[in-house]
Amino acid sequence: MRNTKNNRPIGVFDSGVGGLSVLIELEKILPRENFVFLADQLHVPYGEKSKSELVGLAYRIVDFFINKHDAKMVVIACNTSTCYSIDALRRKYSLPIIGTVPAVKPASEKTKSGAIAVISTPATSKSRVLKKLIEDNCWGMEVFNVGCKNLENAVEKGNIDNPRVHILLKKYLKKIKNSKIDYLVLGCTHYPFLKKSIRKYVKPPVKLLDGGFSIAKRVGFLLKTNFLKTGKKTKGKTLYLTTGNSAKFSKVAGKLLNKTIKSKTVKI
Repeated sequence: MRNTKNNRPIGVFDSGVGGLSVLIELEKILPRENFVFLADQLHVPYGEKSKSELVGLAYRIVDFFINKHDAKMVVIACNTSTCYSIDALRRKYSLPIIGTVPAVKPASEKTKSGAIAVISTPATSKSRVLKKLIEDNCWGMEVFNVGCKNLENAVEKGNIDNPRVHILLKKYLKKIKNSKIDYLVLGCTHYPFLKKSIRKYVKPPVKLLDGGFSIAKRVGFLLKTNFLKTGKKTKGKTLYLTTGNSAKFSKVAGKLLNKTIKSKTVKI
C-alpha cells in the first residue's frame, strides 16, 4: 500500500518552458518517479509581476496539483516564484515544497577571483531573497546583480539563438564584460537553454552555474527522508500541461528538449 501511495507524482511548475531545465535534471536523477509539469503560460512572464500576484498564482497551482493529481511533493522550478511565494506556500501546505533560488552560495564557495555575476528576471534581481543570498554568502566579494527584462519571454517563444536574443544578451552581459568574474550564475530557469548563446559573450575561464542539479539532489534527499520514494522498478512518466496554448507549448518544449512532446491545456 505504501508503495502504491508513493507512486503519486511530483508536481513541477514554472511560468513557462524554463522549468523544463529543472525537469531534465529531476528525470536524470530520479528516473522512476512520475512528474506533472505545469507551464503557467497564461500568466507569463512572472518576472514582471507583484508579490501578491505571484503568491495567488502559486496557491492556485499547488491546489491544482493536490486536488487533480494527488501530488506528493511540489517543486517550484522558477526563481521568481520561489523568491516571492515559497514562504506563504510552506505555511499553507503540509506536503514538501522545494524552491529554486539563484546558485549564489555555490558560486561564492567556488570563486577564486572573488567576483561573481548573477543574471535573473527583474523581479528576482530586486527580491529580498536574492539580496539576502548575496549578503549571507558574498561578504567582501564583488557581485554584479543584473536584471534582464524580456530574456525570459524570448526563451518562451523558443528563441534561443536568434538576433533578438543576441541583442538582449549583448546589452545585459556588457555590464560584466571587463570584470574579473569567474562564475556567472544563471538565476532564471529559462536561462540554461541560452548557454550556447551566452558563451558567445562570456568566454572561459568564466563558468556558467545554474541550480538544476542541486534541486534534483535535494528532491531525492527529501523523498528518502519523508519516505515518499516510489517503489516502482520501471521508468516513470511525465505529464506536460500548460495554462496557455498546448500546441505552442508542445512545439517549443519539443525544440528545447529535442523530442516529441504532447501537452494539454488546463485551467487552474
